[in-house]
Amino acid sequence: MKIILKNTKRLLPSNELENCEILIEDNQIKEINSTISEVADREIDVKGNLVLPGFIDVHIHLREPGGEHKETILSGTKAAARGGFTTVCSMPNTNPVPDDVETVNALFEKIKQDAQVRVLPYAAITKNLKGEKLVEFEELAELGVFAFTDDGVGIQTADFMLQAMKRAKKAGRAIVAHCEDNSIVYGGVVHDGKVSKALNLPGIPSLSESVQIARDVLLAEATGCHYHVCHVSTKESVRVIHDAKRAGINVTAEVSPHHLILNEEHIKEDSGDFKMNPPLRAKEDQQALLEGLLDGTIDFIATDHAPHSAEEKAQGMLKAPFGIVGLETAFPLLYTNLVLTNKVTLNQLVDWVTIKPAEVFGLPYGRLEENAIADITVVNLEKNSVIDKNTFYSKGKNTPFHNWEVKAQPILTMVDGEVRYIDEEEIQHG
Repeated sequence: MKIILKNTKRLLPSNELENCEILIEDNQIKEINSTISEVADREIDVKGNLVLPGFIDVHIHLREPGGEHKETILSGTKAAARGGFTTVCSMPNTNPVPDDVETVNALFEKIKQDAQVRVLPYAAITKNLKGEKLVEFEELAELGVFAFTDDGVGIQTADFMLQAMKRAKKAGRAIVAHCEDNSIVYGGVVHDGKVSKALNLPGIPSLSESVQIARDVLLAEATGCHYHVCHVSTKESVRVIHDAKRAGINVTAEVSPHHLILNEEHIKEDSGDFKMNPPLRAKEDQQALLEGLLDGTIDFIATDHAPHSAEEKAQGMLKAPFGIVGLETAFPLLYTNLVLTNKVTLNQLVDWVTIKPAEVFGLPYGRLEENAIADITVVNLEKNSVIDKNTFYSKGKNTPFHNWEVKAQPILTMVDGEVRYIDEEEIQHG
């Protein structure tokens, strides 16, 4: 099937926009030109809006199996498509945990049946995420798992992480780490800082994250394993990763939109919608994260989309589960709060949600060029909207950004040359 995207603009390295048309045949971009003369089976007029490579998010939670009241593969990937994401990587904290051949195969079957975008699932590092017994790394790698992680739980001993890295290296996969030393978390629910004192809530020290990263980068150096740090949140963590990269260690890192846009001072009351792990840190941490992105210490942005039910999140900081949703709000929030404020360029933002994650993990996606896979996101940069959690495709409505005014909105998402989301009010198509 041939599809032509007409009346489009593409982003140039100068951050200027250039008019073009795009010919898609089957699952490939066949031609990008000022005009295309071929006859297509379908033409889609995108009304002069910006065409980008499909966004990639290597850190999301789909909750299925076992947590379908929070999210399903179907609902979560519909949310991803609406947010402009064409490839997402699902974390293994489900029930059952994808930690053996049977559960991983069952997960792949469910993904094949229900997913609206490309889903690359993680496998666990340890059986049932308990940190007691390692999984069969090579066996699971052969099935095609994306990488190995116990996200939500830090690996607590150096020896266990050392053995995991050795096994992952042999299997040709990365270790992706939620870094948290449980011995110095102290039951915290927010950052150990101004707000924890003001609201009389137990605080999570920055050291609980950074001290484990410091341990792990040395283990990565010893093993040669690709070590990737999830949702970096502290200035000390940025410093450790920066020093490790200078030493030639194979370490990469991500930051989440909420840690770039918010800090602890945005928490005005005891609300479960502001409870996340790692927590919103101090202003100086927020600034260090942005600087880390700009200088390449942090490689890219990932949402850590973590849906929960309204009832769970209504319990307040002490009892609510950690996490907020992010797939449907990420690009508008980042564009509004970083690009329009001149903190970053549009090209930098696009790189951080497309090219960079693909490069770090060797994925053949994230490129808008001839002969590339036709994963495409069209964005209306001029569209003003108010974030309304009640309109989310995700089952999770847990966001601290409800009622925020934003600009820029994905209006068309294509995966492998197939339209997976279209805003009918914005786009004319035949």
